[in-house]
Amino acid sequence: MIPELGHVALIIAFCLAVGLALIPMWGSMRRDVTAMNLAPTLAVAVALFVAVAFALLAVSFLQDDFTVAVVAANSNSLLPPIFKFSALWGNHEGSLLLWVLILSGWMTAVALFSRGLPLLMVARVLSVMGMIAVGFLAFSLLTSNPFERLLPNTPLDGNDLNPLLQDPGLIIHPPLLYMGYVGLSVPFAFAIAALLGGRLDASWARWSRPWTNVAWGFLSLGIMLGSWWAYYELGWGGWWFWDPVENASFMPWLMGAALVHSLAVTEKRGVFRSWTVLLAIFAFSLSLLGTFLVRSGVLTSVHAFAADPERGLFILIFLALVVGGSLLLYALRAPAVASRVVYSAVSRESLLMANNLVFTVATVVVLLGTLFPLVMDAFSLGKYSVGPPYFNAVFVPLMALVMPFMTVGPLSRWRDDTAARWLHELLVPGIAIVAIAVSLGFLGKEGFNLWIALAVLLAGWVALGVVKDAWRRLANPGGSLRWRSLTPSFMGMAVAHIGFAGVVLGAVVVTQQNVERDLRMAVGDQQELGGYRFEMLSVGQQAGPNYLADQAVFAVTRDGQPVATLIPEKRRYFASGQIMTEAAIDASIWRDLYIALGEPIGEDAWAVRLQYKPMVRWLWLGALMIGLGALLTVADRRYRTQVQRRDAPVVGVAGVAP
Repeated sequence: MIPELGHVALIIAFCLAVGLALIPMWGSMRRDVTAMNLAPTLAVAVALFVAVAFALLAVSFLQDDFTVAVVAANSNSLLPPIFKFSALWGNHEGSLLLWVLILSGWMTAVALFSRGLPLLMVARVLSVMGMIAVGFLAFSLLTSNPFERLLPNTPLDGNDLNPLLQDPGLIIHPPLLYMGYVGLSVPFAFAIAALLGGRLDASWARWSRPWTNVAWGFLSLGIMLGSWWAYYELGWGGWWFWDPVENASFMPWLMGAALVHSLAVTEKRGVFRSWTVLLAIFAFSLSLLGTFLVRSGVLTSVHAFAADPERGLFILIFLALVVGGSLLLYALRAPAVASRVVYSAVSRESLLMANNLVFTVATVVVLLGTLFPLVMDAFSLGKYSVGPPYFNAVFVPLMALVMPFMTVGPLSRWRDDTAARWLHELLVPGIAIVAIAVSLGFLGKEGFNLWIALAVLLAGWVALGVVKDAWRRLANPGGSLRWRSLTPSFMGMAVAHIGFAGVVLGAVVVTQQNVERDLRMAVGDQQELGGYRFEMLSVGQQAGPNYLADQAVFAVTRDGQPVATLIPEKRRYFASGQIMTEAAIDASIWRDLYIALGEPIGEDAWAVRLQYKPMVRWLWLGALMIGLGALLTVADRRYRTQVQRRDAPVVGVAGVAP
C-alpha cells in the first residue's frame, strides 16, 4: 500500500506542477492578481507532495520491501540502515526523485524568500520553474517510476547496493551536487521571466544574484566532495580523472562562475545584460545536458546510471525544448534589452568580460572533449577516446590565464582606469612574489621546477590582489580601520579567490611531486617512500555487517619515529560477491600517505600500492573555500532589502509595465 500511496502523491504533484506552470503565467498575461497570487501556494503544494512520495519510498527501502523493483535492485536485508536510506538515490529512479524533491525545495525557497519582489516577477519565475518540474515529474512517472512493483515474482532478498556506493560519500555528495545542479534553474527562471517582461536592469540582477551564488556554492561543494570520495574510495589515489560524468558537473560550474561575475557587473553598472541572460540559459542547459549524459546510457562510467534509450530520448527532447525555447525568446528580446553603457578597454568591466570569456572558452573546451567521442560513434566514424592529455594541454593554460584577471580586476576602477595606476599598485609586491616563486621552485630534490614556480607565482598573485583590495577598503586617512567596509559580499569574494589559488597550488604540487610505487610485500617487509618507512606488520580477516575483509596492518615511521598505523582492506561483499579496495590514508595539511591493498601474490605476499602525495588536501580545502565564499555573499544586507511590497500595484520589472 505504501508504494501505491507514493505513486499517487507523485501524480498529484504532477497535476499541481501543471497548474503552477499555466495559471500564474496566464495571470501575468491578463494582469490577474488572484491567479498570480496562487504561484507561491502551488509551489509549496508541489514540494509537499513530492516530499511525501520521497518519504514513502524511503520507508520502502528501510522496511526491505522487495516487492518494489528499485528496492530489490539496489538494496539488501544485510545492508546497514544508513545505506538503505542513501540507496534511495543510488539508482536512476530514486536519484531522479531526489532531483525533483530538490527542485521543489528551490521553488519553495523562491516562494518564501521573494516576498519583496514584484508579484509579476515572482509569478513568472515560479511558473517557469513549474514548467521544469512538469518535465521531470513526467519523466519520472512515464519512464522511471520509482514505485513499480515486482508482483507476483517477488525476490526473497535484494541484489544489494553497489559496493562503491556503500560509503558516507553517497549520503552527502549527490544531495549537495543536485542542490547546485538544480539550483541553476533559479537564475534561469529569473532570466526567462525578465525576458518575458522585456526589461533587464540592475534590479533583475540583484534579485537573481544571491540565488546564483548559493547554487554555484553548492555545486562547488558537491564537486569537491565527489573528488574526495573518488580519491579515497576507488583505490587509485587520483583526485580528478576527466571522466565524462565528472565533466558533466564541471561544465555548469565553469559557466556558473562566468555567470556569478557577469551578474556582479550587471548589478553595479548595468552592462553585459544580454550576455548575462545568455550565461544563465547556458548554465542551466548544461546541467540538463549532464542529466542526459548520466541517464541516457550513451556513456560508460563508474558514475553513470544504467538507463535505456527511451529515457535518453525523453531527456533529449526536453533539453531541446528548454534550450530551443529559451534561445528563441532570447533572440526575440535581446536586441531590446542590450546595454548601452560606455567603458574603456582599461577598466574593471573589460577585465571581468575577459574573465567571462576565458571561463566560457574553457567550458567549450571541456564540452568538445566530452562530446567528440559520442558524436563520432553516433555517426559510425570510429571509436575515439579523449582523455587527460587533451584536457590538461588545453584547459590548464586557460585557468592560468584567468588568474591575472582575478588579481587586477578587484583593484580596477569602473568605466575607466590606467595601466600606470595598476603598475603603481602592483609593481613592488609583484616583484616580491616573483622572487618567492623562484626560490620555492628550487626546493625540490630534482633542481628547479618551473611548474611549481609558476603555480606559486599565480597563487601568490591572486592572494596579493585580495590583500591589496582589503587594505584599500580598510585604510582610512585618519589612521583608523574601516571594518564595516569588509562586507559579506567582499569577504565571500576574497575567500573564494584565495580558495581558487589554493586549488591551483595543490593541483600543481601534487602532480609534480607525487611519488607512487607498486610493490610485492609480505609480512615483515619494509619499503622507503617520500622519506617515510612502511612496514607490513600483519595480515588478517575482519567481518563487517555485509562483507568479509582482508586487512593488512602497516606501521609508518620517519627517522625512526612512529607516524601512523594504517590498515588498508580488500572487502568481499556477501550479496553481490564483488570485491572492493578500501585505501588507508594518513592525512595532514602538507601531505597524504596512501596505501591500497591489491591482490594476493602467492601464499604470503600481496600487491601493495604506496603513495606519497604532497599538498593534496589543498585541493579540497581550496574548493571548500570557494563554495563557502559563494554562500557567504548571500549574507550581504542589500540582498535582504525589500524591493517592493507584494500587495503593491501589479507592474513589470523595475516598476514598468511590460
